[in-house]
Amino acid sequence: MEQKKERLFDNRTLAALILPLIVEQLLAVLVGMADSIMVASVGEAAVSGVSLVDNIMILFINLFSALATGGAVIAGQYLGQGDRRKSGQAATQLIWFAAAFSIAIMAGIYLGRDLILHRVFGSIEADVMEHARIYLMIVTASIPFMAIYNGGAAIFRAMGNSGVSMRVSVIMNAINCGGNAILIYGFHRGTEGVAIPTLVSRMTAAVLIVALLLKSGGPIRIERTLRFRFDGAMVRRILGIGLPNGMENGMFQLGKIMVLSLVSTFGTSAITANAVSNAVALFQLLPGMAINLAITSVIARCVGAGEYGQAEYYTKKLTCLTYVCMLAINALIYLVLPLILRAYQLTPQTAATARQILYFHSVGCILLWPLSFCIPCTLRAAGDARVTMWISVFSMWFCRIVMSYVLGKYMGMGVFGVWVAMILDWCVRAVGMLYRYRLGKWRQIRSIG
Repeated sequence: MEQKKERLFDNRTLAALILPLIVEQLLAVLVGMADSIMVASVGEAAVSGVSLVDNIMILFINLFSALATGGAVIAGQYLGQGDRRKSGQAATQLIWFAAAFSIAIMAGIYLGRDLILHRVFGSIEADVMEHARIYLMIVTASIPFMAIYNGGAAIFRAMGNSGVSMRVSVIMNAINCGGNAILIYGFHRGTEGVAIPTLVSRMTAAVLIVALLLKSGGPIRIERTLRFRFDGAMVRRILGIGLPNGMENGMFQLGKIMVLSLVSTFGTSAITANAVSNAVALFQLLPGMAINLAITSVIARCVGAGEYGQAEYYTKKLTCLTYVCMLAINALIYLVLPLILRAYQLTPQTAATARQILYFHSVGCILLWPLSFCIPCTLRAAGDARVTMWISVFSMWFCRIVMSYVLGKYMGMGVFGVWVAMILDWCVRAVGMLYRYRLGKWRQIRSIG
């Protein structure tokens, strides 16, 4: 009994951290599905165009999430040491750096919009291209707000207070979903009817999360000043975690974009089946994504406190929880998938392809996803981000890209072959990450000295 009392996180604390994260992820996925269903009323070309641009946006969402993870890990490790002043400095540096970096990226996208539309997407049908152009021009303006919100949400998670980011997410998604319904069904605005609410909702979320950080009564507070100077040493610590993680996520999404160029050659039906499958697949991964956010916060605190035995304990406990949750959510989706596909109003050929993809994907989620993605969260939270990056990059290039072309194009499996290649990627990742974890070198890394 005494050992249990000494745990940094009891079951109630873990539940208070994880449940709001599941709700937050659920909202994001449900609203994403609702968005794509509403866009479907405009036509399959609109679904395809929005999907193509969303894959570009996900690249930057992942990049900013990685940067936020770097800040949250450093702030969490300082918090584990009991140094609130340093944890507040890390949080402040994260918010300002994310804002500056994201503005530069936004400007770069606007300057390179023709390259993105015509070179990255390749040869696509004219109506799909027009929908993609409209959506890209509007949602690009939301990039800085998205970066600031991700940073703020990560800081609250580092404090163990995921309820705040959940409440902001509720507001953000309500604006997004409600705005879509009004503009698409009420004003018949088409693709811009999806893009404008996305921009407004992200602006609102960024303002709210910063206001709440400034008023935070928790252990981490950001500085109340506009006269800001970057702390080179602190930024380097954040980037020491965030940069490899960002490169890992960025390369991962870049690989998806490259594969998307292959998918686009299979025709509009394949693009649409891929888009619908991506939307439903997020729902299949939902509990795992939520628990991974918790793993980062929990392990960072353990490492900061020097409690590596507890870090191993929580890694095993939360990975096992992920397996249980993945089995439950995928069993549920298996039962309701016919209803979901019917809601998208797909052609019989497109629906059949999406069904094949999603049944196969669910098996991979249950068997492989937890080892492939939970274990690296522990490694990154301990500061071992570079090795996870190299394992992921190797796996992604060899399996996700090379095998997508081999299976999808040369062996004639089409878009289904692309998804088979993704599961092969998970197999390689799982082996590499588990081997690195068992070596134990992550115990010897010191991110904050």
